[in-house]
Amino acid sequence: MRGVTRARGAVCAVALALTATGCGGGGSGGGTAGAVLSSSWGDPQNPLEPANTNEVQGGKVLDMIFRGLKKYDPRTGKATDMLARSIDTDDSRNFTIRVKPGWTFSNGEKVTARSFVDAWNYGAGLRNNQKNALFFGYIDGYDKVHPGTGRQTADTLSGLKVVDDHTFTVRLNQKFSSFPDTLGYAAFAPLPRAFFTDHAAWLRKPVGNGPYMVASYMKGAQMSLRKWDGYPGPDKARNGGVDLKVYTDGNTAYTDLMSGNLDLVDDVPAAQLKNVRTDLGDRYINTPAGILQTFAFPYYDKAWDKPGTEKVRTGLSMAINRKQITETIFHGTRTPATDWTSPVLGVAGGFKEGLCGKPCEYHPDEAKKLIKEGGGIPGGQVRITYNADTGSHKEWVDAVCNSINNALGDDKACVGNPVGTFADFRNRIGQHKMTGPFRAGWQMDYPLIQNFLQPLYYTNASSNDGKWSDKEFDELVDRANAESDQTKAVRLFQQAEGVVRDHMAAIPLWYQNGSAGYSERLSDVALNPFSVPVYNEIKVG
Repeated sequence: MRGVTRARGAVCAVALALTATGCGGGGSGGGTAGAVLSSSWGDPQNPLEPANTNEVQGGKVLDMIFRGLKKYDPRTGKATDMLARSIDTDDSRNFTIRVKPGWTFSNGEKVTARSFVDAWNYGAGLRNNQKNALFFGYIDGYDKVHPGTGRQTADTLSGLKVVDDHTFTVRLNQKFSSFPDTLGYAAFAPLPRAFFTDHAAWLRKPVGNGPYMVASYMKGAQMSLRKWDGYPGPDKARNGGVDLKVYTDGNTAYTDLMSGNLDLVDDVPAAQLKNVRTDLGDRYINTPAGILQTFAFPYYDKAWDKPGTEKVRTGLSMAINRKQITETIFHGTRTPATDWTSPVLGVAGGFKEGLCGKPCEYHPDEAKKLIKEGGGIPGGQVRITYNADTGSHKEWVDAVCNSINNALGDDKACVGNPVGTFADFRNRIGQHKMTGPFRAGWQMDYPLIQNFLQPLYYTNASSNDGKWSDKEFDELVDRANAESDQTKAVRLFQQAEGVVRDHMAAIPLWYQNGSAGYSERLSDVALNPFSVPVYNEIKVG
């Protein structure tokens, strides 16, 4: 997934503006008919290859320019067929996938079974260095195309076979009953031949199969997307396009919204929440979303991975007054977390209120005792790293540090450590340069408990930024994935979640609502369960 870390570069890798007809690929042109809306945004970390994007800002664009085998319902989150005509299995290990005919990319090329197989092989390959490679780890042959050590010894996954233009088979290396429901994630999107024949050109002029095409991108300024008139899907764009404007300060975006210079802010900054209902009335949206804010730890730093530090981490968790912080700073848009998933999953989907128990409650005296028993804070001070450009993180990080400092009776025990931009922040994480806890919010990729656990805590998983590893956790996840009975699978995942709790592998802070505001020009504005605007349904004027 994708991290609000998610944990989570650009289509045109150099800072240049592309013409509307050049970047999207020919077809029916840039789709200039219809009014265009403007929305706040932040530069993605990486070029927009589907298997190389696991953060929110890039994910927003992928959701607009690609469609996969499945699509998550914008209201319920349920995985429904999009390009998949059928996905059949008798044993939860061997799958036959049939692709609907009539779909094309925006350059006119047909979407076929090979469009998926080639894309997945590319995403899995070690030499391609794709951040979401592990999402293909359950397919037979992954150990050859992406070995843990050494060079890859195969170019294609042995578990993928093209049967005909609209049929391919997938053989997994173990049972994974929920595999079909993961296929709406952008990493599994199809790719045209142009992606492979001239990769550099594709990065400059991306070609997808979704309702929008990228018309231009100026890094640090704006990405313009325009409606693709030839889009064959049922969810066509109801507007002429979207201009995603880069902001390094959410308050500036909000000011632009109020002054009529911006149509949509999809993350209302904390400083504006106390006034937003008065400012916007029914043009303010506050809805539950599959987002969890956490602190992750750098387990590659021995100071945080030695015996006893689980007590330090648990003590820090118990020093945070979540209820007070969410009430005073977030004004009803956050709820104190009591587990490592999200209430949007529901009980049947794996959410278990109170699973964390006392370690996620505010107990300052016990917090101080545990930290002392664990050997004290490594280096004598907690420096919480966060990106300062989006999300109003400074306010709540400062509040968390104040809570910790008050609990420990030391006003220097915790300080915030801001990094200028989201891209820089993610690059430091990827380069393993963190020396203490860091902001690691998670926006679900698909609505399964597995997605809140495996990508973040499984050994060497795609978004396991702190490099935490635990054999018992890995084994429980493997057993859960192999279980065909959903109730039993959820129970095993929750046992794995208990291992995360016992080690306090990451500190859960609060569940996050989607929070957005929009101008009087717009109507039919909604956020999906991933807290992303349903751009294609928005009407302008």
